[in-house]
Amino acid sequence: MKIRDFFKKTGPYAYILPAMIVFAVFLFYPFFKTIYLSLYKTNKMGEAKLFVGFGNYTDLLTSPVFWDSLKVTVIFVVIVVAGSMALGLFAAVLCNRTFPGIRAFSTAYALPMAIASSSAAMIFKIMLHPSIGIVNKLLGLNINWINDPRYALVCVAVLTAWLNSGINFLYFSAGLSSIDDSIYERASVDGAGGIQQFFRLTLPGLSPIMFYTVVVNIIQAFQSFGQVKILTEGGPGNSTNLIVYSIYRDAFFNYRFGSAAAESVILFAIIMVLTLVMFKIEKKGVSY
Repeated sequence: MKIRDFFKKTGPYAYILPAMIVFAVFLFYPFFKTIYLSLYKTNKMGEAKLFVGFGNYTDLLTSPVFWDSLKVTVIFVVIVVAGSMALGLFAAVLCNRTFPGIRAFSTAYALPMAIASSSAAMIFKIMLHPSIGIVNKLLGLNINWINDPRYALVCVAVLTAWLNSGINFLYFSAGLSSIDDSIYERASVDGAGGIQQFFRLTLPGLSPIMFYTVVVNIIQAFQSFGQVKILTEGGPGNSTNLIVYSIYRDAFFNYRFGSAAAESVILFAIIMVLTLVMFKIEKKGVSY
């Protein structure tokens, strides 16, 4: 009887044990290992050799390159989040009607989420080529888009925004489908136009989805890497040297694993603080 009671009590934990093992190996261990390495100077093999405490963090926080990378990352995140959400919302509103070919349009708008960032970056690089690229030919310009510090960051951000717009389209489409059509009918009877209905009914009705989408998009934007690696490799100069790419360059080119680990911890702290702030704001600005 006691054995049976023991298995009844411990049975639920046995079901989650495999998941916890996976999390421990692929999430918790790398996380604590990164914090550990951030306190050391390492050799080229990434082995901790000299304990420096918060020395790596001090070096980063007093480095102009790090602050420049942080500034570039913030600008990039703002462009990506605003652009991807605007594209996703615009497409979702367009497809929130029944007309012939709606499924084809919906598939086209959601397609970016199925495209690998590396593949999209390679195609985008050809499109932006100064001599054979279609962008310059259509606009009648002669701009070296990804090799000009004035345009490189915007180009990478636009590509990332388009890649993220597909999943945003699905989120907003689901949110629009949950809004009762009768409220639009009553608003029309009261004389409300399309723009008034959008700002007074649609956006408030989408506020829970928009909150979730903002949080997810901020996290995704901070972690963007593949498109930067293929398009610009952090250049020209440091104009597209996002924090994630700076971590990659410090670890695998300069073999400064301790400094790269410290940057990773700082990036984690930034994302965590932003997420907590967003959840704090959510209580005031989101209506369910």
